[in-house]
Amino acid sequence: MAPSYVPAAPLLFGLAGWSGSGKTTLGVKLIAYFTQAGYRVGTIKHAHHEFDADIEGKDSWRHRKAGAVNVIVSSDMRTAHFTEHAETAPPSLEELLERSQGLDIVMVEGFKKEPVPKIEVWRAETQKSFLYPQDTEIKAVASPETLADCPLPQLDLNNPQQIAAYILESGHFKRPV
Repeated sequence: MAPSYVPAAPLLFGLAGWSGSGKTTLGVKLIAYFTQAGYRVGTIKHAHHEFDADIEGKDSWRHRKAGAVNVIVSSDMRTAHFTEHAETAPPSLEELLERSQGLDIVMVEGFKKEPVPKIEVWRAETQKSFLYPQDTEIKAVASPETLADCPLPQLDLNNPQQIAAYILESGHFKRPV
């Protein structure tokens, strides 16, 4: 099925929320929904710690550990690009977005200080306050419950189709060309 809306530049949206709020679960559902609708989707996730996406002992891991600052692994099925930047500044979100060519939608998780339009994922069980009062880039709140006194549009966290429609139709998530 072909997308009914194909942006000139990828739509860009972020998911913000406290740990345990359901950001990743919602993100996975949105990715699946958009993909099934025919969109090419990419994600950019910021990690606050050192991580390994490579498997210890594999050739690419051994190359990185030996000192290669750029390792590209490619097969008939996928390509992975590892770049070490312990001695240089990490790439900015804009630089990472430049690597996201040919996509219709880019979902960002993390990069809290970047001016990315976001949907806040909020659950009472986290016992944490809302993020939207301190972040003007939050355009709506997705929660499993109705929120009293929330001035932003409220989306049903259990209805990814509604959230996807909001992302596509609200006009908040268009990325400048």
